Amino acid sequence: MSEPAKMTVTRLLRKKRSGEKITMLTAYDFPMAKFINMAGVDIVLVSDAVGTVGLGRPEAVSVSVDEMIYHTQAVANGAGNAMVVTTMPFGTYETVDQAVVTGVRLMKEGHADGIHMEATAADAPKVKALVHAGVPVMGHLGITKQKIVRTGTIQIQGRTAANAGIAVADAVELANAGAFALVLECIPDRLGEIITRSLEIPTISIGAGVGCDGQALVTQDMLGMFKEMSPRFLKLYLDLTQTIVTALTQFRTEVEQGKFPGPEHTYVIDDEELGKLLTQLQNRSAQ
Repeated sequence: MSEPAKMTVTRLLRKKRSGEKITMLTAYDFPMAKFINMAGVDIVLVSDAVGTVGLGRPEAVSVSVDEMIYHTQAVANGAGNAMVVTTMPFGTYETVDQAVVTGVRLMKEGHADGIHMEATAADAPKVKALVHAGVPVMGHLGITKQKIVRTGTIQIQGRTAANAGIAVADAVELANAGAFALVLECIPDRLGEIITRSLEIPTISIGAGVGCDGQALVTQDMLGMFKEMSPRFLKLYLDLTQTIVTALTQFRTEVEQGKFPGPEHTYVIDDEELGKLLTQLQNRSAQ
């Protein structure tokens, strides 16, 4: 029996078991989602980083459920075979009931294949309730918006034995609650490897080392389209900023100099038809 084309939770689990690496990139609109699918990437994450990267805000915590639904719909239209996972915005899953309402909306209205949420062991009941409601959950440990908002700083997690032990316990609890995968952000590589070996579900690293089951990046970061942040884990695969600015500048210059549009970009009317039009206009003005 042939493997289904669409990436699913089951297929991700098979990739972990067989040692195949999982790939995940972010998108907030139809074109980028289409490009990611064409590249054969497994998961498209509609991250709430849309607040900063996509909408130009100084932070991501203000992103609303309605905004996430809007962008998830656009991504789902272009994602093709890639699995579409969308983020539960900050402050929209404070209780079990609220978590289920938010998750179901993102699935039904956003057309997502699963949801992504920053969580700890304390959030396990929310994960259980979401899974019971039919919502696949991807957890997220390490650097989170909750920790940034609470402390006002970005602090690498898991550098002490006590802190690392909490991270392992959180990961196990979220997996036991039914999460289908975990994102590990900015933790020591050996801790990422320990968590990965401790779980049957896949782990996806964004700054958590090569020992995880997969790797993720923010697409706009890796393409050089968003340079406000440059974390250690980022690899710049292409610098599109200068390429795009050069093209836009050339357009402006050619328009100002009368070089664009040229004859090859222009539609024409037959001379005979043009003559008839001019005659019509002359007759109208003479009346």
